[in-house]
Amino acid sequence: MASSSGSQGTKPRASHAKHRSRKRGKRVPLWRRYPWWVAALGIVLAIALYIFIFVRVFVNPFSFRWNAIYGEGVDPDGFEVRGIDISHYQDRIDWSRVRNAQIKGKPLRFVLIKATEGVSMIDENFNENFYQAHQNDLIRGAYHFFIPDANAAQQARFFMKQVHAEPGDLPPILDVEKAGMLSAQQLRKAVHTWLDIVERHYGMKPILYTGYRFKMQYLNDGTFDAYPYWIAHYYVDRLEYKGPWTFWQYTDVGHIDGIGGYVDCNIFNGSLQQLQALTLQEDNVLRRDTIQ
Repeated sequence: MASSSGSQGTKPRASHAKHRSRKRGKRVPLWRRYPWWVAALGIVLAIALYIFIFVRVFVNPFSFRWNAIYGEGVDPDGFEVRGIDISHYQDRIDWSRVRNAQIKGKPLRFVLIKATEGVSMIDENFNENFYQAHQNDLIRGAYHFFIPDANAAQQARFFMKQVHAEPGDLPPILDVEKAGMLSAQQLRKAVHTWLDIVERHYGMKPILYTGYRFKMQYLNDGTFDAYPYWIAHYYVDRLEYKGPWTFWQYTDVGHIDGIGGYVDCNIFNGSLQQLQALTLQEDNVLRRDTIQ
C-alpha cells in the first residue's frame, strides 16, 4: 500500500513539471517582442526602399515609355525644327488643324508614323496617316517596331512591302526597344540584318530609334554610329547623350492642335534645309525601282 500511495503522489508533481516546461518553451511571435511603432517604422522603410529602387531602375529620366510620371514634360529651347510621331493610339486626327499646329511657337515640320510591327502587323491607321501627312505638306517618315524574337529578314521584307516611300520622305526608321530572349550580341546581329536589307532596298541608311540606356546596353557598337540616331530621352531640358544624334523624342505627353490626348513630340537637330537634305531623293527611288 505504501508503495502504491507513493507512486500516486509523484504523478501530479510530474504533470506540473511537464506543464511548466511547455509554458517556458512557448515562443512569442516576433511582432509582439517590439513596440508597435518599431513594426510600423519597418514597414515604412521597406516601402520607401521599394519606391527608391523602382524609380532608380525603371523610371530614370533615361528610360522611356512612361506617361507623365515627371509631370507635363519639358519643351527644350533653342531648336527650330519640330515634329511629332504618331500611330493608331492617336485615333482620329484633324489634319487641317495639325498642318498649322505649332510647338513653342515653331511650325510643325515633320511627322513620323508607325507602319509595321513584327512580320504581320500593320498599324491600322498607317495608310491614312501616311497619305494625310503628304497631302498636308508635312515631311513624313515611316517606322517599324522591331520584335527581337521574330525573324529579322522577314521583318525587313514585310516593312518594305507595306511602305512605298517617295522623294521627299524621310529614310525608313527602325524602332528597337526590347531585347526579348536575345543576348546583346544576338540583338545587334538581328538589328544589322534589318538595317542592311532595308538600306539596300531604299538606297539610304535607315534611322535607328531607341533610348539612351537601351543603346548603351545593347547597341553600343561603333557600327551603329553610322546611322542617323533618333533618341528617346524624356523630362530633361538637355540631352546627356554625348554622341551624334539626329532626332530627339523629348516627351510622350505633348499636346498638338488637331490631336486629342497625348502625342510624342520631337526635335530635329539641324535646320529645315538639313532635314530636307536627309529625305529620299529621286536617284534613290530610281535605284530602288531598278533593284526591284
